[in-house]
Amino acid sequence: MFHFSNALIIDGSAAAPYRGDVLVEGDHIEAILPPFSEPVSGAIDCSSLMLTPGFVDLHGHSELEVLRLPSMRPKIGQGITTEVAGNCGIGVFPANKGSPSLKALTNDVLGSYPDVGWEDFSSYLKTWHMAGSGTNMAFLQAHSTLRSFVLEGNPNRSATSAEVETMCHLLQTSLQQGCLGLSSGLYYAPCLFADRKELLALLEVVRQYDRLFCVHVRCEGDGILSSLEEVLSLARLSGVRLQISHLKVIGRENQHLLPSMLGLIEDARTEGIDVHFDQYPYEYGSTSLFSLLPPPYLRLERSDLQGHLKSKCERDSIKRMMEEGDGWDSLAALCGWDAIRILSLDSNPRYIGKTLTEIASERGQGPYDAFFDLLAEEEGAALMTDITQSQDTIKRILSHSLMCFGTDALYAGTMSHPRSFQAAIHLLDRYGKQQQVLPLEQLIAKMTWAGASRLGLSDRGLVRKGYKADLVLLDWQTLSDNSTQANPDAKSTGIAMVMVNGEIAYQDGQFTDSRTGTALLF
Repeated sequence: MFHFSNALIIDGSAAAPYRGDVLVEGDHIEAILPPFSEPVSGAIDCSSLMLTPGFVDLHGHSELEVLRLPSMRPKIGQGITTEVAGNCGIGVFPANKGSPSLKALTNDVLGSYPDVGWEDFSSYLKTWHMAGSGTNMAFLQAHSTLRSFVLEGNPNRSATSAEVETMCHLLQTSLQQGCLGLSSGLYYAPCLFADRKELLALLEVVRQYDRLFCVHVRCEGDGILSSLEEVLSLARLSGVRLQISHLKVIGRENQHLLPSMLGLIEDARTEGIDVHFDQYPYEYGSTSLFSLLPPPYLRLERSDLQGHLKSKCERDSIKRMMEEGDGWDSLAALCGWDAIRILSLDSNPRYIGKTLTEIASERGQGPYDAFFDLLAEEEGAALMTDITQSQDTIKRILSHSLMCFGTDALYAGTMSHPRSFQAAIHLLDRYGKQQQVLPLEQLIAKMTWAGASRLGLSDRGLVRKGYKADLVLLDWQTLSDNSTQANPDAKSTGIAMVMVNGEIAYQDGQFTDSRTGTALLF
């Protein structure tokens, strides 16, 4: 038994903090008592500490990271005890083991893994259980793997009626095996090539099982309003519960669109559509460097694409399309080359940490030619960060009642975005301590019960009797996010203890590397 004595309890419900003692027996909270109750032997003095539920990451990408590093230190070290993996339509099942196309699809986001690919969710779970996990994890069926597995040849095209029927059958199998729902990335190939008929057919299956549809919308820049209208329309027609991934608006000139965006979502709620959104607390994002290319070029297999990138005529055509950005998010045009910085570049690691503007200057080229050359030379992972939005936008999204916390953490290549290691601490430090956007109890609620309740978890996300003992002890006085873009995994301060299902995973700066996480099946 663990006895947390005289803790300041922030219970996840947004209620006012209070002092109390918390007893943990086995994997659950046995009792909550008045402070200074008669202690059991070895009681933990929490007089200077806050006790909160473990943080819930509604938007993760750790389905391969957990196999490489089962202790899940990057998440445990920031107090995250539960993650939803398989977001943005990117996943690892169903797939043929060792599939080159799957490796090309996942390397930039999920990282590498020997013989990646599992025939279904159940077979992936067997590998997951063998490895164990430091965190609890729920999983989404990714749209990209359904398309890649079913569509013969290049999946970057419309599906036939027979192919849609097969995808629906595979999705049904995944949901029966316990997947939380379906995710799609309408910004990314091959999902961006799915037509409305395909999407509605898949969502009908999701609705039948009352699961979530989590989606990275088609455009987050100039076309953000029409893209939101698209997914809200899909939810309206299908009746699914909609989760909009990492809600943002990209581009300095587009920040004024936020009130209209939130208005669309609020109107949909009034209409009866069950819609929420998640957010990570940074003004810059991270994704594949290849995703800067126009959609017609994302249709191509990488070897064919790299051939096109070596042609001056093709380069001129791609440049025109990127400068116009008609109907898609051209990040180079929206953000500028000086806002795009290399995180990982396997074939040219000397450029890691530099902007495309700096790289072009070093190579004696214009930024477009430098960009095309880097992609043409790349044989491995290519990951970037991009400054996409303003601090004011982040604050307004963060404070909205429909927002849930997510990290969008990626673990590919040699470097990662700081959100992969410190998103939760960054949120608490910058927006709870340095700038109090919300009262702390409300901020903690967005990081705990908001996500747990969205997932339908009735025994996690709150400090309550009978709930699972996923707990975090915070030292508010010393809490600090020490990470930077150059040093993203710098150790933070202020996390005194993390407990997962009643077992200590982190304490006093040391990981126990416990693997007491549970697969959350639905």
